[in-house]
Amino acid sequence: MRILVTNDDGITAEGIIRLAAMAKKLGDVTVIAPDSQCSAMSQKLTILTYVDVKKVRDFPVEGVEAYTVSGTPADCVRLGIDRIMKERPDIVFSGINNGYNTGYDIAYSGTIGATMEALFAGIPAIAFSTDYRGIFDTVDEYLQQVTEEVLKKPIGCDEVWNLNFPGCPVADCKGILWDRTIAQDDFYNNIYTEQPASFVDGAVRYAITVEAIERAYEGTDIKAILDNYISIGKVKSTVVTPTLQDKITYRGRLKNK
Repeated sequence: MRILVTNDDGITAEGIIRLAAMAKKLGDVTVIAPDSQCSAMSQKLTILTYVDVKKVRDFPVEGVEAYTVSGTPADCVRLGIDRIMKERPDIVFSGINNGYNTGYDIAYSGTIGATMEALFAGIPAIAFSTDYRGIFDTVDEYLQQVTEEVLKKPIGCDEVWNLNFPGCPVADCKGILWDRTIAQDDFYNNIYTEQPASFVDGAVRYAITVEAIERAYEGTDIKAILDNYISIGKVKSTVVTPTLQDKITYRGRLKNK
C-alpha cells in the first residue's frame, strides 16, 4: 500500500511524526507537509504564484521519504499525487492534528481539507486528530489498531473517515464509538476581545482566544470526545466525487468528442 501522509501543523509537528511511524507498518510512506503552520485553511489552494518543494534529509522516521511544501495541505496532496510521488498513492493519511476536528470546526480544518483534495483525485483518505495540549497517550495505544479496523470497512466515494482521539490517559479512555455524527456546534469557540490599536488612527484590534465546549448531544463526535471515547465518523464531500475509474472514463469521453 502506497501511503501519502500530510497535515496542517507543519512538517515538524509531533503528530505527523507519530502518524508516519505508524503508517510505515502498513505500507510504503511518503510524507509531504507544509513548511509552516497551516491550520484553518480548509481546502485552500495556492494559485498565480510559486510553490517551493524541498526534500527533507533528516525526517525522524527512518526509511520514509519526506518533503516540505511552501503551500497549503491541499497543495501538498495535489503536488504529491501529480508531481512528487512516482506512483499514485492508494490512500492519504492527514494528521495527527493538534486539536480536535469535530462539529463545525471540520469546515475550517486544513486536516480535513487535505482529505477532501485526495477525494477529488479519487483516492480514499483518513483524517486523524487529538487534543491540542499534545497528550498522545490514547493515540499511542490505539492508533494502529483503529487504523487497521477502518481500512477494512467500506466507505463511499464521496466520504472520508474522521478519527478523533481523546486527550486523556489510556486508563481513562472508555473505548471506541463508531458512526458518530457531526455535532451542530463548534468544539472551539473563538472569543474576540477588543484592545487598543495605536498603530493606525481609527483601527480596532481584537485579541482572539479559544474556549472549548463542555456539552454536546448523544451520538455526536463532540459528545464522544467529551466522554473520553475515540470518535470515528465520516465526512461527506460538498460535491459529488466520482471514483478514479469514473474520472478516467469521463475524461476519455471528453477527449473523444
